[in-house]
Parts: sequence; structure tokens; C-alpha cells
Amino acid sequence: MRYALALDLVDDAQRIADYEKAHETIWPAVRDHLFSNGVIAMEIYRLGTRLFMVMDTDDAIYSPEAMARADATNPAIAEWEALMWTYQVPTPWTPAGTKWTALRKIFSLDSQR
Repeated sequence: MRYALALDLVDDAQRIADYEKAHETIWPAVRDHLFSNGVIAMEIYRLGTRLFMVMDTDDAIYSPEAMARADATNPAIAEWEALMWTYQVPTPWTPAGTKWTALRKIFSLDSQR
């Protein structure tokens, strides 16, 4: 399955640069955690302070609920997320208590065939 998610960054040039630097090579524990929980591909794009993530998952392994449980029990993920949160802020449309927010697909070229 493909997920499209959005999140904002703190509006500070140095923090944005630091965030991008942290993603040049993510921690091996974070990478391994993503793969072991069914994430098969992930890309993050930025426009100004807005981030857009595309995440492809293996439906036989991945579920948002299982991923949340795995995140909660992994100290490396907790440390990574705490660090990332120093750079991130919720979008104006993000529900309280969440970070990355799912986008609603409104167009697909495939549907126009």
C-alpha cells in the first residue's frame, strides 16, 4: 500500500538544514526498524517548511497499529523521534497528539485511462 503524509518543520534555516543532514544517512536502527515492520520504500520531499512523505508498505507485514506498537517498545525509535520532534511541528490540520498526517488522494492519472 502507498501512504502519503505531511508534516511541517520549524521555520528556521539552520534547523531545516540539520533535519536534512540527519536524513542523508538515517540511523541503522531506524532503517532496520522500518524494513522489519513492512516499510519497503520511503521518500520525503520538502517545500519551504512543509514535508511530504511517500511510504510504500508490504500489506502482509505492515499495519499502522502494529507499527505504533513496535515504535513504542523500541528505545532507538523513541530517541530518533524525540530528536526529530526538535525540528518538526504539526501542520495546521494535524490532529492533536499526532505527527505525520495522512493526505487524501484526490487524483490519479491511472483512473483517467
